[in-house]
Amino acid sequence: MGIVNSFLRLVTWWNGQTLGTQIFTWRKGVKVGEDEQGNVFYETRDAKRRWVIYNGEVEASRISPDWHGWLHHTFDAPPTKEPLTHKAWEKPHQENRTGTPLAYAPAGSIRRVEPAARSDYEAWQPE
Repeated sequence: MGIVNSFLRLVTWWNGQTLGTQIFTWRKGVKVGEDEQGNVFYETRDAKRRWVIYNGEVEASRISPDWHGWLHHTFDAPPTKEPLTHKAWEKPHQENRTGTPLAYAPAGSIRRVEPAARSDYEAWQPE
């Protein structure tokens, strides 16, 4: 089983960081910070390249807007040094839940576990 995992790590990115990314991170990466999900953020010593090593599933929507802005060079300083100010009305960041049981289902959706009670509708029944 160890050989299979090593091979998958060597050639696929969705099973975590590849061997190439691990070597590049070890040689040129400087750890900048870590988010609440355990994802670790790095940049090169000259601050030209920035990347993330995911903790668990590789899913871009798991990155908060604060770290996303830093990764894409929108902000110069990482959230660990200059946190963004959030408004009182802003909701906390959530990953994309589409395709999961936690996905949003509006009222009346057939995906709802409990159908919404409707008083304005009466189902047709054959006689």
